[in-house]
Amino acid sequence: MGKKVVVSFSGGKDSMLSLHRVISLGFEPIALMTTINKNNGESWFHDISTNLLKQVSLAVNIPLLLVECEGDNYENSFEAALKNMKNLGAEACVFGDIDIEHHRQWCEERCNNIGIEAIFPLWKENREKLVQEFLSLGYKAIIKKVDLKSIGNDFLGETLSPEILEKIKLTGADVCGENGEYHTFVYNGPIFSKEILLKISKEMVNENTLVVRTY
Repeated sequence: MGKKVVVSFSGGKDSMLSLHRVISLGFEPIALMTTINKNNGESWFHDISTNLLKQVSLAVNIPLLLVECEGDNYENSFEAALKNMKNLGAEACVFGDIDIEHHRQWCEERCNNIGIEAIFPLWKENREKLVQEFLSLGYKAIIKKVDLKSIGNDFLGETLSPEILEKIKLTGADVCGENGEYHTFVYNGPIFSKEILLKISKEMVNENTLVVRTY
């Protein structure tokens, strides 16, 4: 195997495509690292339960590192986890960011502070082509969370498909959801040994955010 890496893993389509690519390049992922909101026990930003993340870890046969933190100690917790991974042999951290510059800068600062490389397999590629590539590889992702200011609640709980992408485009929202229009949870694909089975209920987080609770 090639370079040992830890993957900053949200459970969504972009981090999964990044993982797929680094495996294809011969890198060795030694862990999936996911930040967990200490206040609700779910992943930051995507609101994915630790139970589902553990199931994904088993299905793709890569250990899971859960990093519990709050908003005010997020950076420190992230860096402490990276340091732990470096001590276990990680030479780089892989991120799924596409083209938002300040996101990349944040990631690079965390890695620079620890002394490991930051790798961005999807950087500056066409957003729509990336999500089409994700689907063409055979991955399955449910729309887990929507910003109601951007797209309607009828997309929530749908599995991404070419048809759904076209409908998202018609709303005027970014088809890749890179600006937070929607978030996904990947439950099956070519590197999975089995599909993750989902039970779904819809829940309002606030007036602008609707999520699917998956169990």
